Amino acid sequence: MLTKRIIACLDMDAGRVVKGVQFKNLRDAGNPAECAAAHARNGADEIVLLDITATSGNRGTMLHAVRSTAHSLFVPFTVGGGIRQLDDAAAVFDAGADKIAINSAAVRDPELISRIAGRFGSQAVVVAIDAKRIDRSFEVFIAGGRVPTGRDATQWAQEAAASGAGEIMLTSMDRDGTQCGFDCELVRAVAEAISIPVIASGGAGSARDFVEVFRDGRADAALAASIFHFGIENIAQLKRELHDASIPVRWPC
Repeated sequence: MLTKRIIACLDMDAGRVVKGVQFKNLRDAGNPAECAAAHARNGADEIVLLDITATSGNRGTMLHAVRSTAHSLFVPFTVGGGIRQLDDAAAVFDAGADKIAINSAAVRDPELISRIAGRFGSQAVVVAIDAKRIDRSFEVFIAGGRVPTGRDATQWAQEAAASGAGEIMLTSMDRDGTQCGFDCELVRAVAEAISIPVIASGGAGSARDFVEVFRDGRADAALAASIFHFGIENIAQLKRELHDASIPVRWPC
């Protein structure tokens, strides 16, 4: 059985790690390189660094922050934010990323997924989807959750997978930063519709939330930020609790 991955996410604004609630009210959480190294030492299987204002600010990814963070890591490292074309992706890979995450640019130009996958491999392409409940469906939002697209999250995940994405990073905007649990209904709907791995994001507050999203949501990996940054949940202890719940995780932990 494949092990489930625990991923620590670093949302970065102006070179600092920040965290808010439902993409708003950001507060400082530290230096990205220092945070990433600490999470890796504590048992994170992967690190994700998202430059959350690169798209809305119409600028590129802060490559100096990517380089300094990559230098401190020995686990897989994904970077997103501000990647609009193939050359942007190449620059992020050159700065030390193992994978890139694309969101707004992929929605606007789905062929970007194919172009990046064609050059660097599908395993290096993560399509990030920010989804919000609208009536009984889940709508895709872009530009850091600011712009609705009218697109259904499950259908977009299927298109992204068909275009060459290697993974989907699925964030519930409704649960983001709330620590009230992952949206297992959303995660399960996408996971059952595609054959590539789904990373659940948004709402982690306890070990029980991870157990539920792996069991009920059928996620392949689960990502969190607030509970790791502010010391609410220890990654090593989280893995022990997952192991005790018969959820396969990577050891030692």
